[in-house]
Amino acid sequence: MLSIGAFAQIGQVTHRMLRHWDASGLLVPGYVDEFSGYRSYDPSQLERLHRIVALRQLGFGLNDISSILDQGVEAERIASLLRIRRAEVEQEHRIASARLVDVQRRLHLIEKENHMSQIEIIEKPLAAVRLAARRMVVADQPEVAGVVGPAFDAVAEIIGDERGTLETPVAQYQTMEEGLQIIAGYSYAGPAREGFEIIELPAVETAVCGVHLGSMDHIAES
Repeated sequence: MLSIGAFAQIGQVTHRMLRHWDASGLLVPGYVDEFSGYRSYDPSQLERLHRIVALRQLGFGLNDISSILDQGVEAERIASLLRIRRAEVEQEHRIASARLVDVQRRLHLIEKENHMSQIEIIEKPLAAVRLAARRMVVADQPEVAGVVGPAFDAVAEIIGDERGTLETPVAQYQTMEEGLQIIAGYSYAGPAREGFEIIELPAVETAVCGVHLGSMDHIAES
């Protein structure tokens, strides 16, 4: 018999993990002292331990592992479980890749510009919105800061007397052949007025949105 310490060392798992698997019935010790509660394992159980560790590394849950080991699950069932796990890992990879890009972007800004990021990137659904906005096209990114702020100010000056209209500023950017098209304005339910146009943006089920923080000085970076 192998002590719990030796068994754990061979399998490269913790005592806590072995106790958890014992409680779940996944890997029950070969012998438990009735007085001390001390667990011992038969060397023949090492094969099951290694298979559990391998399946856990693939990301399978305890219920799936128990089915695979105890019920002689057929190859097609295992393949189906692996396909599900592959989809989960791919999704985790996409999320991790997006986080890595965001971390690199923030680190670059701090190292190069010595200031914190002015934008937060979030993924969310967007409701349809009716804007009082101005539409502009700029040729180069550095021009953005010089037109977005004044556009917001101009629209706000016109509709500032409409209750609640200035609570939701929105800017949309789209690459065009002639440059970067910018729509800048506010959610607005009032009538059309001279100095801006009414623009209807449709609902979007999933959108990657940038929330600019602070003044318009760094809007071009955002």
